[in-house]
Amino acid sequence: MNTMSYAVRYKDRTVRPTVSTVGALQRFANLLVRSFAAFVLALSCLPLHADPLLTYPLRIGEHSIRAELANTPRTRRNGLMFRPKLASSSGMIFVFPDAQRVSMWMKNTLIPLSVAFIDAHGRILNIQDMQPNSEQAHTSDGSTMYALEMNQGWFAARGIHGGERVSGLKRLPPAK
Repeated sequence: MNTMSYAVRYKDRTVRPTVSTVGALQRFANLLVRSFAAFVLALSCLPLHADPLLTYPLRIGEHSIRAELANTPRTRRNGLMFRPKLASSSGMIFVFPDAQRVSMWMKNTLIPLSVAFIDAHGRILNIQDMQPNSEQAHTSDGSTMYALEMNQGWFAARGIHGGERVSGLKRLPPAK
């Protein structure tokens, strides 16, 4: 045996994978790919219940509300159009750029709604019931900064009337 070649090989310490090591790595990679595929398949089977829009917490007295935000011309124009339903304590809060008299209508809106017109201080000016698919104008009784749409009768069922305050409005993003 040549001592020089033994010494060079020993110092080099090159590790050459054996056939069994390569096979084990291939099996491990295959297992990872299959596990990931199973995970993705399991996620795709879950129902999606997330709201398409962010919601913000509001309160009127002891009553909590989760309100979707309509603070751009596009979101204010679309509102709750074409929605088949609205959860019981959910609604949509419209934020206007300036306090002004506001009119709302229900064109292409499938759900009967009640709207509360709210001034810049969070005080409800008036509440009106609106019928689905109607172009009848429902107008605020004064300068309005916000309008809160809820399922029809939501305010009445909780004894909420004009003059009450809505809290949480100051945390909303401003109108654009």
